[in-house]
Amino acid sequence: MLYRRFGRTELQMPVFSCGGMRYQFKWQDVSPGEIPQDNQENLEATIRRAIEVGINHIETARGYGTSEMQLGRILPKFPRDKLIVQTKVGPVANAQEFRQTFEKSLRYLQLDYVDLLAIHGINHDDSLDYSIRPGGCLEVAKQLQAEGKVRFIGFSTHGSTDTIIQAINTNQFDYVNLHWYYINQWNWAAITAATHHDMGVFIISPSDKGGMLYKPPQKLVNLCAPLSPMVFNDLFCLSHPEVHTLSLGAAKPQDFDEHLKTLDLLDRAEEILPPIVARLEAEAIATLGEDWVKTWDVNLPSYEQTPGQVNMRVILWLLNLAIAYDLVDYAKMRYNLLGNGSHWFPGNKADKLDELNLKQCLIHSPQADKIPHMLAKAQQMLAGEAVQRLSRT
Repeated sequence: MLYRRFGRTELQMPVFSCGGMRYQFKWQDVSPGEIPQDNQENLEATIRRAIEVGINHIETARGYGTSEMQLGRILPKFPRDKLIVQTKVGPVANAQEFRQTFEKSLRYLQLDYVDLLAIHGINHDDSLDYSIRPGGCLEVAKQLQAEGKVRFIGFSTHGSTDTIIQAINTNQFDYVNLHWYYINQWNWAAITAATHHDMGVFIISPSDKGGMLYKPPQKLVNLCAPLSPMVFNDLFCLSHPEVHTLSLGAAKPQDFDEHLKTLDLLDRAEEILPPIVARLEAEAIATLGEDWVKTWDVNLPSYEQTPGQVNMRVILWLLNLAIAYDLVDYAKMRYNLLGNGSHWFPGNKADKLDELNLKQCLIHSPQADKIPHMLAKAQQMLAGEAVQRLSRT
């Protein structure tokens, strides 16, 4: 395993973290006796495998159902000073409720403290306000830190880059969990801001949210050869020293194996990555057209500024991925979260275009004439049953 300094925490963080949202029994709390033995044995085998290969950062959240409770049966069996344990608690208006929720997490984990506590989901103005206002959740987190129950405080986010940078620039957080990977590089400015403040940078679920790379389409497999899409994406992320760790949502012990192939390639990233990136970029241009690829997102209005709160940026991005790389299943899954994902995945689908006049909001877009047609194409290609969020990750 390779390790990187996790910003000002000074923790030596493995470049892969063991995320805790794919191996748990249920997304809701249950009584301990309801957890099946085979599920618990698989979880414990996954944790043992992670630690065996040097992945000593175990990351979970109160919102991950039985994950904390099940981890509490295995983590106390390891030397505490050899583990880096993170949990996450969502911001709420009542900061004492935040404390009570954290205390429940600690009881489930059967630990005296966690190394990392994240305020889970600083995604919009309200969640930022609940976190940083006087007497808010951050103040409670600092009290927990003074009590020895938390070592370092960070936040996780699905918010806009502007919101993320606003939270980072408070200089009140030690690290950030955010999204950034090959198919979605929008948050690079936030990573740059985090680096300026010497914060740890944790990438959320690059294999799943970065294209459902556990089951990639054959076209993407061919474009990423000789690497698998998963190893390509890992190498792309870790070739940037500003990135410290990638969360691997392992569902079973074998899920680490493909990722581990990345470690021996890091020293040669500058040689290995450019031909693959060039192929991916060329395919996008070949299938979508150079003018579209270079300008589709120029001067796009935010969903708040768009009639019907249509999230044009996300919809067009997903359509591009489906057309260029055959990431249709991924695009459908994400598209059908629109309208159901609250502030975790905001805005709406393009299912009511006939009722909307988008002309004024697209007045500054070089693709103003084409975008309505592309939105209609996305609705036709990607629409399906609405998807409910299972978790806040």
